Amino acid sequence: MTWLDVLSGACLLAGCALSLIAAIGLIRFPDLFSRMHAGTKPQVLGLLLILVGVGLRLRDWTDVGMLLAVAMFQLLTAPVAAHMIGRAAYRRGAVRQDTLLVDELTPALEAEDFGAGSGSGSGSDGDRQSGRT
Repeated sequence: MTWLDVLSGACLLAGCALSLIAAIGLIRFPDLFSRMHAGTKPQVLGLLLILVGVGLRLRDWTDVGMLLAVAMFQLLTAPVAAHMIGRAAYRRGAVRQDTLLVDELTPALEAEDFGAGSGSGSGSDGDRQSGRT
C-alpha cells in the first residue's frame, strides 16, 4: 500500500462525508435557500473529492480524463441550476422574506417591471397594483 492509496482513501472518505452532510442538510434545513446551499456546495465538493480519490486510485490517463470531464460538467451545471431554481422560487413568492439578510433582487425586479411598464406606454401603476406582472 503506497501513500497514494492512503491519500485516495482519505479523499474518498472525506467526499462521502460531505455528500452525507449534504443529504442530511436537504432533510433538516427549514427553507429553500438553506436547502439549496446544502444541495450544491458540500455535494459538489464531496463529488470532487470522490473523483480525486478515484483518479488517484486508477492512475490511468483515459480514466482521469473522464473524471475531469465529470468534474467540469458538475462545476458548470450545479451553480447555474441552483441560481435558476432560487430565482424562480423568489419570483413565485416561495421564499420567506424574514430570513433574508440582504435582498438585492426586489429592487432589480421592481426596476424591470417599471421599465417594462413605462417603455411600452400601455403599463400603468393600476396594472401593477392589480397583480399583472
